[in-house]
Amino acid sequence: MSKASSTVPSETPKDGDRANLSRTFKYLLGTQFLSRGIPFIFNSWIVRHLTQEDYAVYAVQFHLFVTCVLFLSREGFRRACMRADIKLCEGASAKDNAALLKVAWMSFPLGVVITIAGCVFVFWWQGLQHSDPYAQAILINGFACILELLAEPLYILSQTLFLLKLRLVVETLATFSRCVTMYILILNLTNMEKGIVFALSQAAYGACIFLGYWSYFLLFRAYRSSDLIPFRLGHMMNFDKQLSNMCMLFTLQSFRKLILQEGEKIVLVWLDTPYNQAVYGLVDKLGSLVVRLVFLPFEESSYSTFARSASGQSPNKSKNLGRRLTEALKLVLLIGLVFLAFGPSYSYCLIRLLYGQKWSDGEASTALRYYCLYIIVLAMNGTSEAFLHAVATENQLKRSNNSLLVFSLIYVALNVLLIRSVGAIGLILANSLNMILRIIYSAIFIKHFFQESSSFSFCSCLPSGWTILLLSGVATLISEKVFLDRENFWSSFFIHFCIGFAFFCTSAFVIYRRERPFINKIIRFRDHSD
Repeated sequence: MSKASSTVPSETPKDGDRANLSRTFKYLLGTQFLSRGIPFIFNSWIVRHLTQEDYAVYAVQFHLFVTCVLFLSREGFRRACMRADIKLCEGASAKDNAALLKVAWMSFPLGVVITIAGCVFVFWWQGLQHSDPYAQAILINGFACILELLAEPLYILSQTLFLLKLRLVVETLATFSRCVTMYILILNLTNMEKGIVFALSQAAYGACIFLGYWSYFLLFRAYRSSDLIPFRLGHMMNFDKQLSNMCMLFTLQSFRKLILQEGEKIVLVWLDTPYNQAVYGLVDKLGSLVVRLVFLPFEESSYSTFARSASGQSPNKSKNLGRRLTEALKLVLLIGLVFLAFGPSYSYCLIRLLYGQKWSDGEASTALRYYCLYIIVLAMNGTSEAFLHAVATENQLKRSNNSLLVFSLIYVALNVLLIRSVGAIGLILANSLNMILRIIYSAIFIKHFFQESSSFSFCSCLPSGWTILLLSGVATLISEKVFLDRENFWSSFFIHFCIGFAFFCTSAFVIYRRERPFINKIIRFRDHSD
């Protein structure tokens, strides 16, 4: 029986895992919707109030710095601790909590070292002095990362205890604080350097994360500070060696994953102009919204469910894993095909509506069309790699790390070659090719994993009615060419929109008729109790 289902005696393992997937996905979806939706609305305002150079700093350069520091510092610990065979629940003993926290706290000194190294590297690379506004902004961003890392052990503890509502509340408040801080500073302190404004807003986010988690555990969970920092003189080295080794393994993997995840921004900052940085930042924030709102929480919840299912001793473990993987891949494929069908023909209209003609008539709308193609391979890769990382043995994970190194080298080379020929669009193409290589590797692993079982087939993952979506995509592209007039936008947009809406409704009806049991199962997720 899985960890989660053991806390609900009345549920079978199958129902417990499904309820856990539903509950985890629901809260992660809510977290992503609020923490990404709020900045999306705010971004529509800020784009109109910044120069292209300032927006490149905000959307690409500072985002890259913070992401690199935090991802390298904590991603490995998050992955490993979710796989930990430490039986935590609402009534977990102090010994169980301490076993997890001792390892989780190792992320903090590692994060401090990486933060300092990151700041030193930026100072050296840009030739900065401490008096430069950009240098001061980097230091403030580094301080913001330290604040988040001070809360990381409590975040890991809360996730292991399935305190999902806590993450929802804390990240929403932190995101709102960041947006409000930036809004107030841009409007009221117009002479302040924009880099300082962006960095202070990030510091406000980090402070809310720190205060939120520590306040909850100290004030509302009756924990003492000694419980949350469980190190004692004479027992400093008494920790779970196997879990710490797994953390180091995942941390080493995170270096390679970072290149694959953020490599295009690294190359963009290194080789391209602020304009192309701004275009890519705009398209990435808009195009990846569905990835962050739907695919990312689904990937995290799927990983948790796969890991719990794989750690159990059920005789039907292979069958259950195959069924859950099939359903997960079918869902992300269905969502990805919808964006593949309708995204390219409405990219120009969306950017025109949100950000104005200055952006829509440039390279941004073309880049967004390609991003819609990228979404479907991104979705497939996220779920397939979640399965691989959840069920793979330590040796298999090491081989996966080696493959990621090869993919990283290919990916960086593609970025350098394509950015010089087609700019921001080249980065999206390089990302797509990289994801396809990773999907192929994961698919080979999955095929080998189920080679002695008939519980999984790749053909069963393809949703019925996918052809009607592709036909709708062709029809809406023709509609854009025939009816949409950029000079007479509003009246022609209404005709184009009505045609797309009609094809969307037709596709939805056909797919629902053919996939009714599967769609009803997704809808019934909400009927499971928390």
